[in-house]
Amino acid sequence: MLRIRIASLFLVLCSLFFGFTQTAVAAKTEAAAAVTSAAPQTGKLNINSADAAALQSELVGIGETKAKAIVQYREENGPFSSVDDLLEVKGIGAKTLEKNREKLSVE
Repeated sequence: MLRIRIASLFLVLCSLFFGFTQTAVAAKTEAAAAVTSAAPQTGKLNINSADAAALQSELVGIGETKAKAIVQYREENGPFSSVDDLLEVKGIGAKTLEKNREKLSVE
């Protein structure tokens, strides 16, 4: 009887553990999909559709504040017509733009 209870407890714990593991994997997969959705076939990050998290994680020298500034500028002024328009965003200079130019696109 004790062995059956221990075996049952073991099965419950295993199912809980693997359930949580699958949930964590699903969450990471969804986050990765959100980042890559801004960079479809070209392998470049579309600055007109990328969210702040994608901008921050994919670009060199772009932290949370600058990523939010890019999104805010886009919301207030409309889509970027070229990658060079990023220079209009406060905190984005020529050096930062050049470090990231090959990673960026506008669509």
